[in-house]
Amino acid sequence: MTNAMTSCLCQFKRLIRPASIGWSPPVAPHSRPPSNHQLHMASDNTSESSPDTAIFASGCFWGTEHIFRKHFDKSRGLIDARVGYTGGNVENPGYRQVCSGSTGHAEAVKLTFDPRLLKYSELVEFFYRTHDASHLNHQGPDRGTQYRSAIFYLNEEQKRVAEDVTREVEEKHYKPNGKKVVTVIEKFQRWWNAEDYHQKYLHNNPGGYECPTHKLHW
Repeated sequence: MTNAMTSCLCQFKRLIRPASIGWSPPVAPHSRPPSNHQLHMASDNTSESSPDTAIFASGCFWGTEHIFRKHFDKSRGLIDARVGYTGGNVENPGYRQVCSGSTGHAEAVKLTFDPRLLKYSELVEFFYRTHDASHLNHQGPDRGTQYRSAIFYLNEEQKRVAEDVTREVEEKHYKPNGKKVVTVIEKFQRWWNAEDYHQKYLHNNPGGYECPTHKLHW
C-alpha cells in the first residue's frame, strides 16, 4: 500500500471512529459554542507560584496528550492537558477542516503546569523524546501539515529554552544518526479547543488509535 493510501485510510478511520464507539459526531463548527481564547503572553518575571502553559504539536493529538498524561501527573507538576488547534489561519476550525490540511492548523496539546515542580525545559525534552522530530509534516502513518512537529512559545524565555534544548537534542540524538531536527519553533498566536470527544480520547477509549511514534525513544 502506498504512503498516500495509508495516510488516507488512517485519516478515514480517525474520522469515523467516534461513530463506531458510540460517540455522537461533533456538531458543525458554526453551531457549537466557540472554544477559542487568546492566551495571555506570560511575562518573563511571572511568579513561580503561578501556573504556566506549554504548547506542543507532535502528530495526532490523541497520542501526544496521552503520553504526557501518563508520564506526568499533578504530583509531578502537570495540572491539566487539553487538545486543540493552533498555528492556522481560519477562525473556530473543526476537526474535519483541520484534517483536510486546508486551515494551516496543527493538532496540538496545551499543558498547564506548576513551574515549582516541573520546568519548561523538562517538558520540551520530553516532547522530543516521544516523537520523531526528523519527520517533516508526518508522524507514523499520519501525513500532512496538521501533523507537523512544532513548539509554540508564549514568551521570549520559552523561545530561548526551546532553542537551547533543540540544539542539545539534535547534537546528541539526531546528528550521530545522520538526521536533523525539523521541528518548527514559532510564536503562539491563538488557541482553539478541539471538540469534547477528543479530550482524554485514549483514556476514555483504551485501545483506540495511537500513532506508533508516540513512545519513549531514549
